[in-house]
Amino acid sequence: MPHTTQRYDALAAAKSWSPAYKGDFKMQITEIFGENTLTLEGLKARLPKSAWAEMKKTIVEGAVLNIKVADSVALAMKEWATEKGATHYTHWFQPLTGATAEKHDSFITPNQGGGAVSEFSGKDLIQGEPDASSFPSGGLRPTFEARGYTAWDPTSPVFLIENPNGKYLCIPTAFASWKGEALDHKTPLLRSVESLNQQAMRALALFGVQTKRVTATVGAEQEYFLIDQEFFYRRPDLMTAGRTLVGAKPPRGQELDDHYFGSIPDRVLSYMLEAERELYRLGIPVKTRHNEVAPGQFELAPIFENCNIAADHQQLTMIILKKIAKKYGFECLMHEKPFDGLNGSGKHLNWSISTKEGMNLLEPGESPHENMQFLFFFTAVLRAAFKHQDLLRVSIAHAGNDHRLGANEAPPAIISAYIGEQLEDIIKQLLNGGLKNSIKSGLLGLGTPVLPDLPKHAGDRNRTSPFAFTGNKFEFRAVGSNQSVSFPTVVLNTIVAETLDEFCRELENNLEKKGFEKALKDLLVKSLKETRKIVFNGDGYSEDWQKEAKKRGLLNLKTTADALPYLTHKKNVDLFEKYKVLNEKEVHSRYEIWSEQYVTNLTIEVDTTEAIAKTMVYPAAVRYINELAAAVRDTKKLGLKNSGAADMLKTVNNALNDLGKALDNLAKVQSKLKGQTIGEKCVEYKDKVIPAMNDVRDAVDFLERYTADDYWPLPVYREMLFVK
Repeated sequence: MPHTTQRYDALAAAKSWSPAYKGDFKMQITEIFGENTLTLEGLKARLPKSAWAEMKKTIVEGAVLNIKVADSVALAMKEWATEKGATHYTHWFQPLTGATAEKHDSFITPNQGGGAVSEFSGKDLIQGEPDASSFPSGGLRPTFEARGYTAWDPTSPVFLIENPNGKYLCIPTAFASWKGEALDHKTPLLRSVESLNQQAMRALALFGVQTKRVTATVGAEQEYFLIDQEFFYRRPDLMTAGRTLVGAKPPRGQELDDHYFGSIPDRVLSYMLEAERELYRLGIPVKTRHNEVAPGQFELAPIFENCNIAADHQQLTMIILKKIAKKYGFECLMHEKPFDGLNGSGKHLNWSISTKEGMNLLEPGESPHENMQFLFFFTAVLRAAFKHQDLLRVSIAHAGNDHRLGANEAPPAIISAYIGEQLEDIIKQLLNGGLKNSIKSGLLGLGTPVLPDLPKHAGDRNRTSPFAFTGNKFEFRAVGSNQSVSFPTVVLNTIVAETLDEFCRELENNLEKKGFEKALKDLLVKSLKETRKIVFNGDGYSEDWQKEAKKRGLLNLKTTADALPYLTHKKNVDLFEKYKVLNEKEVHSRYEIWSEQYVTNLTIEVDTTEAIAKTMVYPAAVRYINELAAAVRDTKKLGLKNSGAADMLKTVNNALNDLGKALDNLAKVQSKLKGQTIGEKCVEYKDKVIPAMNDVRDAVDFLERYTADDYWPLPVYREMLFVK
């Protein structure tokens, strides 16, 4: 009899699981899109004309909204929400935990007659007061000071969240301390949007382009894994750390390249359809779904939106993907590296700049060499990425992403920009004195008249580049799958705003002396001579690139512990302060918070690894050793030779001893940690604790390969990855 049937019970349950399919499931996108969001058109229909005019100025132009208009808006929101069955509202915000937060209040207020009335005022809409004491502050305020404020963000639409027993209205808000410091992701994002808007409008004015507003647009692709819940709840590491801290590589992983873009399993497709329907109802424009490279890995991608709304929608997307997964017996894993030896998950952040009228400022057009406005903004982004490669790296630095960056499916930790053959050729022309032509796209013939000639892009794509220009946008491929897109967007907005400011100042100073065209060309040439160091169109995975990048002076910050200290460098503090995105205290608070989260996450992983090894793996191996020892003794009594059992006994016993030594060493390393500052602790965890924890993993993984399968207590990779 096997020692435990838990794994086999889980397999049987996963095999027999079947969702309660609804025969009336309908996906009428045009009818349901945005039905749980109060859209601009819906709000306009419910407001007096004068109130709508004021509200529109706030949404479109960033004007201040007065309290009288807020009262009208609050009434419209309450009526819309209660008509749809909502009983409560919440100020929905994004603290520096990386997740979302909410405190629910009822619309109902008791009256003097002993009854109750439904109320919701402009004051209720504009400001809330959640207890802020237990959210990360990074030293911005003492823990015993609890007061914090949420402030309504009128540029992001309100929405409803449904539960089988009711609904509630979510109001996107910023979150600040009593002294006004930003305790969230939204506040600096909105500040960076304004900084970018001011500098981009200033630049467009030099080109004779008039617009009311410029904003960054974002489309964030979301990669994730699905595993059966039966396995998830039998893996303490997945439950507490989000990734498998032990687990031997299976005989088959992604080597056959058969999962990528493959046929989507029925159960997974049913899950995707329902998740997409809920996203559509919230007005989230999801566009693409497909199998990703690793078995059990999938991707969902939306259409571009204003970056502030896109950030809100990205948080909602993660919530919905996890929520709906449970209905289909799945657990949705968004850790950057849930399975060792397999591709991890990213969140490719597609970023561009557009005017209110819809002009994409990074659209090269048919003849990029003649499109000087495009070349101006394109060069500004390259310049920003080169000057602030450290900040870009900091923006995606966390413990989970350290496992992914530099692996064969992810961009390296070195920040470089891929721009393609066409734009590389244009840069060379500029630096050699003139712009004559652009490499044309042309047509791609496929060698048979049955197939049509295909329009061919002027440049290929480069999946190894962390920051790639892909037609009319930059794709920041290094963002982690489990993180908020807000801070990477804040960094992009701010560093580009700075470069546009510098470019505009130089052009303005040289207009009279040189004229616009000559001043512009000189500016581009001057910038590209230095900036082109960050341009790399080759294989970012190669060792040669590591050496070449070092020669170019590019940073190679391999881990979070290496990257985070750059956040508080003077140039970066000065940058955020100058453009009023974060003040010095707010910058330092982020360093403290993210460093603390790095250490805390690793501490959780260490404790979980030890617990699994001591309470699950060790007992299983001992029982198997006892069984092998009994077999050796019994066959010896019978006068039989059993060298196989004896050899296996020796192998497993030695492996168990190795595990014991690794556990002792991990405990010893932890006991000798001396770091006083959070920065010192980060370095010690990187240099000492992680290697010691990996040694425990190696010992456990070896035992998994040699311990009898019916004794092994943990669901293994082949089960979690392939049972769908």
